[in-house]
Amino acid sequence: MSSSNTPSVGDPTARPALGIAFVLVAMVCISVNDMTIKRLSGDYPLHQMVFVRSGLGIIVSMVFVYLEGGLAILRPRRPVLHIVRALMIVMANMAFFMGLAVMPLAEATALFFVAPLFITLLSVPLLGEKVGWRRLSAVLVGFLGVLVIVGPGRAAFAGVPLWVLALPVVAAFGYAMMQVLTRALRMTAKASAMAVYIQLTFVLVGGVMYLIAGDGRYAEGLENESLVFVLRAWAWPAPEDMWAFGVLGAMSAAIGYTLSQAYRLGDAATIAPYEYASLPLAIMWGWVIFGTLPGVSTALGILLILGSGVFVFIRARQVAATVQD
Repeated sequence: MSSSNTPSVGDPTARPALGIAFVLVAMVCISVNDMTIKRLSGDYPLHQMVFVRSGLGIIVSMVFVYLEGGLAILRPRRPVLHIVRALMIVMANMAFFMGLAVMPLAEATALFFVAPLFITLLSVPLLGEKVGWRRLSAVLVGFLGVLVIVGPGRAAFAGVPLWVLALPVVAAFGYAMMQVLTRALRMTAKASAMAVYIQLTFVLVGGVMYLIAGDGRYAEGLENESLVFVLRAWAWPAPEDMWAFGVLGAMSAAIGYTLSQAYRLGDAATIAPYEYASLPLAIMWGWVIFGTLPGVSTALGILLILGSGVFVFIRARQVAATVQD
């Protein structure tokens, strides 16, 4: 690939094997985070969970900042890109969790997993990477999988409006933008600093949402569960839920750091496909915690999305090997 943003042999940040290890750890943390938020979504507003988990996450992330160079690394060299990156992941999280509140965990996660396909598309205009017709065809197959899930497989989402079903796909786009920007910023920012910027943005958004809707007045009379999840009143966590908020804080810090590190150490085409590791974890949590399993049509859509992502990964590696030769 002919891009200054694609790791080369002399690029000190290019350590793809370690990047893959970081993204696999991130996927475990994301699956636990998603399961926990879905479990709490019937009792607490989304912006409260975002505020608390990111507030705790900043504390943990500052430990990584200390280990990677101290407070000096928090001064951003490209602040506009960092702001856009943070806003993209905030949008992705809010959209995904709004959908997750009313959708089965496996189905919501499967729809979100068009993110690596978006990364493949976005890496062309934003990173200058080359993507041929084979990978573009695979991307189309992946989006066909989305249509299968929300079309024939829609029986699993009885009563869920179409715009809610689209939320995980919107989240996937925001997430893909965030990861592509991570690649663009890898030479000028440490992973811990990028994680702190994201956590701080979440805290600010959660705080503003509290000031606007924290008393729950905008949730009165609403029947759509996704909107209620966003706008219901803040509530002091029950004793049995305190541990869950602690888990969210720990997972938030771990996700922010490990994902930032993964995309600093490896190119998007190499790292992104390994995010599919969280899909079987989502199916497992859906079965163990919520007693749900994907239907036949949904399973077919999942296979199309998964297969297209794997093909994109294999083809990207083949192209990279050819260029290096």
